[in-house]
Amino acid sequence: MIGPGNGAARERADGGRRRRPLVPKVIGTDTELANFVAGIEVTNGTGREASRALLRAIPGVLARDLAPAACTCGTPGSCRCGFDPQDWGRRFLPSNGGCAYIDMNHLELCTPEVLDALELVAAWHAMLRIGQDALAAANAGMPEGLRIAALVNNSDGQGSSYGHHVSLLTSREAFENLFHRRLHHLLYLASYLVSSILFAGAGKVGSEAGEAADYQISQRADFFSVLTSPTTTHERPIVNSRDECHADREALARLHLICFDSTLCHGATFLKAGVTQVVLAMIEDGRVSTDLILDDPVGALHAWSRSPELTAAARLTGGERYTALDMQWAFLERASRFVATGRADGVVPRAHDVMALWEDTLERLERDPRSLARRLDWVLKRDILERAMDSHGLDWSAPEIKYLDHLYASLDPGEGLYWAQERSGAVERLVDGAEIERLVRAPPADTRAWTRAQILRRWGYGEVVAMDWDSVQLRAGPEDPGAGSRTFRMRDPLGLTRGETRRVFREAQALGATLDMLEALEANRVRRPGAQGPPNQGG
Repeated sequence: MIGPGNGAARERADGGRRRRPLVPKVIGTDTELANFVAGIEVTNGTGREASRALLRAIPGVLARDLAPAACTCGTPGSCRCGFDPQDWGRRFLPSNGGCAYIDMNHLELCTPEVLDALELVAAWHAMLRIGQDALAAANAGMPEGLRIAALVNNSDGQGSSYGHHVSLLTSREAFENLFHRRLHHLLYLASYLVSSILFAGAGKVGSEAGEAADYQISQRADFFSVLTSPTTTHERPIVNSRDECHADREALARLHLICFDSTLCHGATFLKAGVTQVVLAMIEDGRVSTDLILDDPVGALHAWSRSPELTAAARLTGGERYTALDMQWAFLERASRFVATGRADGVVPRAHDVMALWEDTLERLERDPRSLARRLDWVLKRDILERAMDSHGLDWSAPEIKYLDHLYASLDPGEGLYWAQERSGAVERLVDGAEIERLVRAPPADTRAWTRAQILRRWGYGEVVAMDWDSVQLRAGPEDPGAGSRTFRMRDPLGLTRGETRRVFREAQALGATLDMLEALEANRVRRPGAQGPPNQGG
């Protein structure tokens, strides 16, 4: 188990001068699942039926009045009836403050906001348990001979991909630097992202674009073709520039990263979250090394993914050639110096734990990548598949091996190869079952997810008119029937925590009185980006 997090954020003297405080790196993920009905074949597939059956089985509060389940106006290219294939049926969860919805006929699971990479591991596995419960409930109602299947992967093996997106809080200034003012910041981030497949890759048999491969480190690598753009479903970029901020847009921004794989191993997920928090904090602090900029980040991603022996090298703008492991060592060296200054304190909880696991992982990759089967999905999957090939005289082109590739990520705990490995003790676990179950039933205590969940529990099934990550619109209670509705805004992801609002929910019974008290709290909070750490959670 990894130890407790670091202390609260504070300004430090660094190199004899005062530096601006950094924004705590609040983090969350949203993940599309592959889903279909096994036992039947139809022309356009069964994703629509499977995803809707799964969503119906997840208890939650609709974010808004439900749009049509399909275009009804006859102009799907410019739909006027309100149908959105990329965000249909969104519902927020009173259990833990997360949400679920349908994106292009895929069920999508979104964790609540958390501060801590280790808590993200628990929150992600909590959402997977919620998905597993929904899968069991949906299948209980299926006709005989039919079964809904769901996979936690990123590719169907036939040219289609679905995403796993990681969102992090950063300063508006850092966001503007990345996309509008300082190109080297963007290129530095791209170098980190494409080399991070060494711990963030989920592994994949074959290739779906470009050069052929027996086995790849990353499932998503084939699908990235440009350095940056705001899109996510075509011309996918290594660094997504979409500007969607559910916070104070003048001071804060949401960095939306789409290039990661959906990982199941605890260590892979912890590193994906924690190392990215550290690197983003470095970029926000202006610690960008121009000597680590790749000449062709997209080409490097493709080459490195197709090299599970870690021998492929890519050219830097300075002419040197680096393997992905060389690049990760270079980032680790610079990040170690950054963390040693104390600049990560309160900005990246457990930064020292992140650094220790990162270094241990790179050392093992250098000595023998196969020693990381307990920690990294791409290594564990490769080990399983190679043992199957040895046992049955198969090679990488065998359809049975591609089937096992998909079966690794089955959401069904009785079917998925990952879950079997976890039960047998073959996977390194960083959080235990009790912590995961806690985040199935309770929201994180140190972000606005706490207050979102409390509002949903009290008024979600009667008074909520509309909801998003940063706001909720409620019908006025019977004590104020003439007031219509009220919208309460939660602009600060680090605000309205359990420590701040538990007394409000304990003392105020009526909706109007509760909202009055919450709005007073929100109005009285003075928070400049990073000027203080997460609020004290209290008793």
